[in-house]
Amino acid sequence: MNSIAVSRPLGQGARLLVGLAACATACAVAQVPAPPQPTVNVSASATTTVVNDRLQALLRAEAESPNAAAAASQVNAAIAKALATAKDYPSIKVATAGYSTQQVSDKARAQRWHVVQSISLDASDFIAAAALISRLQDDNGLLLSGMGFSLSEKARRLAEDSVTQQAIKMWQARAQEAARDLGFSAWKPGHVTLQTGDGGRVFPMPRAAALGAMSNAPVALEGGTSDVTVSVSGEALLQ
Repeated sequence: MNSIAVSRPLGQGARLLVGLAACATACAVAQVPAPPQPTVNVSASATTTVVNDRLQALLRAEAESPNAAAAASQVNAAIAKALATAKDYPSIKVATAGYSTQQVSDKARAQRWHVVQSISLDASDFIAAAALISRLQDDNGLLLSGMGFSLSEKARRLAEDSVTQQAIKMWQARAQEAARDLGFSAWKPGHVTLQTGDGGRVFPMPRAAALGAMSNAPVALEGGTSDVTVSVSGEALLQ
């Protein structure tokens, strides 16, 4: 007896199950993660030394008196005279800084008031700055609280521009060397960051008390130098 196979069309439920199975298979294939891109992190930096071209100085007027108003009046007069003197040096930026009034008492002396006000100088002409600082000490009775040197914004920018290309080339050379040492024939840059230094430093102002003994010493200015650094770091994608 011969058997005859009869093909029947799939019902709606069966067709749905087949479709879901196919979709699951396709989704499973699609979710297989691609192999990770081999990468190596590389860093390089370049530095240049630049002569500081800005000077910052802080000078103060101070007075003590049993009467707070009298001490304040002496300080205000000294600062007003100093600001008038500074007008002879238009290239120097002058501004008033901190102002403080403090009650002082100890066993050796009667209770009194100590008043202090400061002015700040910012200059690119060191010769003019030295002359003004000397006048403010000798003629106006101000005390030098401290001095510092730094780079102007323009000098800092020029210095950064001069070493940026050098830093990038050094980074590329290191990336090439790393790829070769790891056995890869080629590479391309991934995420890369450029970071610049602070463009010079300002030396901190010493405490006023520490400079009291040297406030009338001759002013000699030597700006020194600052190092400007550009750093490059990032990924090299190996191929």
